[in-house]
Amino acid sequence: MQGVLVGCGQLTWKGVSTEQVASEIAEAGYDGAPAGGRGITAERLRASFARHGLRPAPGYLGAYLWRPEEEAAILEQARAQVAFTRDLGLAELYVAPNLTPERKAVAGQVTPSASLDPSGFRQMADALNRIGEIALAAGVRACFHNHVGSPVETRAEIDRLFGLVDRGLVFQGPDLGHLAWAGDDSVAFCRDYASSIKSLHVKDIDPNVLAEGRARGWDYAGFSDHGMFAELGEGMIDFTAVFAALPAYKGWVIVETDVTTKPSAFESARISRAYLRSIGV
Repeated sequence: MQGVLVGCGQLTWKGVSTEQVASEIAEAGYDGAPAGGRGITAERLRASFARHGLRPAPGYLGAYLWRPEEEAAILEQARAQVAFTRDLGLAELYVAPNLTPERKAVAGQVTPSASLDPSGFRQMADALNRIGEIALAAGVRACFHNHVGSPVETRAEIDRLFGLVDRGLVFQGPDLGHLAWAGDDSVAFCRDYASSIKSLHVKDIDPNVLAEGRARGWDYAGFSDHGMFAELGEGMIDFTAVFAALPAYKGWVIVETDVTTKPSAFESARISRAYLRSIGV
């Protein structure tokens, strides 16, 4: 696909140096990795990535967006994160609601009674609009990022939130694996929100683990511990159809396998990159 860069999230690697992670991501054939890390300047991060032939990819801001008492601190955090993003030369920033114990307990099994009340949705929308204003003033687009275990994980919850935000200020940066885990159709989501999607996280989900976890009522950790996350092409999402639903998409595609069942994180990254190449990404 023209105009697409493929990055690899670093979550799969456990207990190894950042230099090893970057080296293996590069060896697996990726263009870059998400920008993060406390106490590092944009210049130093670019130089660190460049040593391995990598580019910084969009980073992540997580916050209690639905809590009015947190808003001032969130906006201060957003200003710093947006400035860092701009200085890296990036045009997108993922923005997500934090996970909560209550929602992690019903991960992928949410009923309407677990949703935020109207004031919570309104507060989250207002916070996102303000973050979007801060971001656009710096040439950055704030992209909402859904996540199982957070107060906005299902398609119904995302639709409700996007009925309240200013869509000229707030864009989409969906996690397609978490959307499937929530019980929704990733292909339909991409088709319906195509014009709003400016960055993309791709992960795959094992349908057998999903079905067993729902039957047994597992919490977030239960799903993860039993091998919920699959490498791309080995799970339930039809990524060929996903990209067919996004024919004009240009930007970053971030591969993310939170926990792998493969022998190593490198092997996991290599499999997913090879799969994307096989479908023309």
